[in-house]
Amino acid sequence: MLRRVFLRHSASSLALASLALGACTTAVTPTVNSDKNASGQNTRDQQRRELNAGIDATLERLGSTVPNSHELLKKANGVLVFPRVLAAGFGIGGQYGEGALRIKNATAEYYSLASVSIGLQIGAQSKAIVMLFMTDDALKKLRSSEGWSAGVDASVAVLKVGANGAIDSTSMNGPVLAFVLTNAGLMANLSLEGTKITREKV
Repeated sequence: MLRRVFLRHSASSLALASLALGACTTAVTPTVNSDKNASGQNTRDQQRRELNAGIDATLERLGSTVPNSHELLKKANGVLVFPRVLAAGFGIGGQYGEGALRIKNATAEYYSLASVSIGLQIGAQSKAIVMLFMTDDALKKLRSSEGWSAGVDASVAVLKVGANGAIDSTSMNGPVLAFVLTNAGLMANLSLEGTKITREKV
């Protein structure tokens, strides 16, 4: 599994390098370069459509898993959603995911998430992360930062759900709140400290 992950990463790097090289060698031919740019833009637009569809599905699943999460989402100044964060490694591992910031239910910007962790990690695991920026200051700091880090730029409280299915009010403190969803349900015993979030360039 890890080998396939690393191979996919290597293939992506080679693909990006090929595109960069192609752009350089065809710069003297405007028509061909324009076609390549159009093709690249179409691919990027398709990826973002798929990403937004994944975000919609994640928020829908969150609503069905934690019914009163809707009220909390409405109170947030911004909601940053990473529908698929892949973690892989053995001993020293890492995780990576792509997502988008939504303000008033509209996509405002795109972001990537990355972190390195030390500990027992076997195989690859996938989860969804939904971060709620509850204050205007916390949201402004995210949007103006070149690289926002959980625990450094703002504390992030991972929300817990009680036996009755309601959000545990004792976990609802802090400028940034987070839900972490796996196939098994909501995760509570998890820290996002050290996670770095970077805004994607337009």
